[in-house]
Order: sequence, then structure tokens, then C-alpha cells
Amino acid sequence: MNIVSIKNLTKTYGALTAVDAIDCQIQQGECFGFLGPNGAGKTTVMRIVSCFMPPTSGEVTVFGLNVTENPSSIKARVGVMPQEDNLDPDLSVFENLIVYARYFDIGKQAATHRAGELLSFVDLKEKSDVKIEQLSGGMKRKLMLARSLVNNPELLILDEPTTGLDPHSRRSVWEKLDHLKAQNTTLILTTHYMEEAEVLCDRVAIMDMGKIVTIDSPQKLMSIHGGNLEEVYLELTGKVLKEQL
Repeated sequence: MNIVSIKNLTKTYGALTAVDAIDCQIQQGECFGFLGPNGAGKTTVMRIVSCFMPPTSGEVTVFGLNVTENPSSIKARVGVMPQEDNLDPDLSVFENLIVYARYFDIGKQAATHRAGELLSFVDLKEKSDVKIEQLSGGMKRKLMLARSLVNNPELLILDEPTTGLDPHSRRSVWEKLDHLKAQNTTLILTTHYMEEAEVLCDRVAIMDMGKIVTIDSPQKLMSIHGGNLEEVYLELTGKVLKEQL
């Protein structure tokens, strides 16, 4: 079953074409990655799928619902973990989750129970009363993951979920995402870490200049082109990875 269907999707900003007539389907329970250099169109696709930006043309459906016609119904079933830190610095770790739950009309008692479960899940239970400014970068990313799960989403969208994390924290996030996938949560992510895509993704779409160059499993791409996924990426895009700049 396709959770996301993208047909001839185009997004333009004046003379700039950010996404250029792409097609792709994402199946229930899989982890699907969008890979590509900065400006390739990855984040634009994610924002359209999560109903934060309308397409210029083409059709995008999530759960069989059109993103331009049913944004509220889709958002209620989707979790989003953005790349940028937008936690409320005036609130504690626990309060950030409780306040966010209000956007989904989750009652106080249910929100309190859910927040406790999620803080345990991301290993932040002992930080419940701590203010955001006292958290490390890794702890903030874990809290943002917890926040994206407040509404128990069927589809989780992650924009570079482990950017800036040390190897230990990164692998901890990987474990959490693997657990969610095992529960049949559909995951869509962007990442500049090719090892991350190899570990997590069932399939990846490599993008360049607004177009999808190829879609396949990391293992199949590595088998066809030889080498690891980083070498495949460099061959297909001719771009240097961000962390190498």
C-alpha cells in the first residue's frame, strides 16, 4: 500500500525550478530517503508532503488524500522533525511536549501520559524539568524526535535528523527509528550521511537539480555501481558531500 504518491510534482519560485516533474511512491512501513546536494529539492519535497507548502503543479497524495485539498486531515496523522531547532527555550523538556500536544487537541491527562512515555523512549526521562538551554545538542535532537511523535503519527518525516550529533548519539537515534519502523511507522528522511541511509533506508531517491536521478535500495545501487553508497552518490551527482566541504 502506498502511503505517499507523487506524480509529476513541480515546484517553482519565479524563474527557479526547485522540483522538476518528479514521480515517486512510498510504501507503508518502509524507510524512504531523499539524498542529494544542497539545493537539490529534497526539503521542498518534504515540505510539500507534510502540507507546509503547496505544489506548483502535479499531484501529491498522502494516505490517499490530496495535500492541497486535505491538509488538516493529513497533518493530524503525520509527525515532522525539522532540521532546525525550534524548541521553546522558555519551557522545560516536559512542557515542550505538553504544549505541542495541544495542536492535536490531546487532553492534558493523555498528553501527560504520552509525554512520559516519549521521554522514556528517547532516554530523557531524567531531564523532564530541565530548561532547553541546559540540553546538549544530542539531547535537543532526541527531544525533537519525541515531539514529532506526540500525535502517534502513521508517517514520520525527518529532515536531517542526526545533523551535528556525535557518533554515539547518532546511533542512538538510529535505534529509535528502527524501533518505530518495526512498529510499521512509515519514515521519510533526508540526510547527508550516506552511512545513515545505508543503515536505515529500504529505498532512496537520489536527487540533483530538482530531478530524481534514480530510486532503488542502497544495496541494489551499490551492487549496480560498485563501492559504498557514498561512492554511488558521488558518481550519480558529481557533487561533494556537505560534511566534506
